[in-house]
Amino acid sequence: MRPERRVEGRPAVIVTRRLLPETERRMDELFNVSLNGADEPMSRDQLVAAMQRCDVLVPTVTDRIDAGMIEAAGDRLGLIANFGAGIEHIDLAAARARRIIVTNTPGVFTEDTADMTMALIISVPRRFVEGGRMLRAGEWKGWGPVAMLGHRIGGKLLGIVGMGRIGQAVAHRARAFGLSIAYHNRQRLPEAIENMLGARYEPDLDRLVKEADILSLHCPATPETHHMIDARRIALMKPNAYLINTARGELVDEDALIAALQEGRIGGAGLDVYANEPEIDPRFRTLGNATLLPHVGSATFEGRQASGEKVIANIRFWADGHRPPDQVLEGWA
Repeated sequence: MRPERRVEGRPAVIVTRRLLPETERRMDELFNVSLNGADEPMSRDQLVAAMQRCDVLVPTVTDRIDAGMIEAAGDRLGLIANFGAGIEHIDLAAARARRIIVTNTPGVFTEDTADMTMALIISVPRRFVEGGRMLRAGEWKGWGPVAMLGHRIGGKLLGIVGMGRIGQAVAHRARAFGLSIAYHNRQRLPEAIENMLGARYEPDLDRLVKEADILSLHCPATPETHHMIDARRIALMKPNAYLINTARGELVDEDALIAALQEGRIGGAGLDVYANEPEIDPRFRTLGNATLLPHVGSATFEGRQASGEKVIANIRFWADGHRPPDQVLEGWA
């Protein structure tokens, strides 16, 4: 890592997207900050230009920062203070090679994302969003014994793929709704945590996919997890099983998922993330058995404010010559 250093005067900070007003005001008080009032995502060239003229870059998940961009940044950039927990969009190896410290904001969106995941786990099998669309379109014909039937979730098996902070928070909520829980993870959790969550470890992902009534994804996007839910694994799912993805769009082969939904080979899907955001495959919009949300898992005032506070703290520690509290260390992913 770059030797600890103290920045003389106020560090030059460039923020790539609009943040909460209180966060921006505090940054303006503390730093020589350049804000993105228009909130338009920066192009690759704009990001490189920003990296060449600042001490600290504050990107978000929508900013892809690759090795070539980091190489072109020059010697001034010393800190990439990411707004958000996920850092798959930043080439960490390239940053390490240039002795650029990378920080994130872990933990602040855990409860918010788990809440929304649980909302999808409940609403997708019960077809709540589909029913709401019907009502708004004036197509509801009234109550009927066989109208708008869905599936109850009590007594069903929730399969959680990725048992980190968010996966565990989802398990905690799911248990209260009467779901049984099995999980797949790179490493098994301690027995005490399994007992607390009522969760069973399943080392074989294929077996979990076969058994689960609802499959919920909570993994980072890495080469190993790219399209981990592909056509082969979707074919293993039960005919009435549901796929929930509030993690990263790259985890799912969208062509394979769309085909399965079109053909009714699985019960449905609840999605908050997509492979090519903000563009989504237009075929999703035609599917009544797909509940679609616009990447709002972390969209709470409280979470975004807490994330901004962590970004500010990381910058201040670094500028004062100290190790930032949320420095991303080697082996994070």
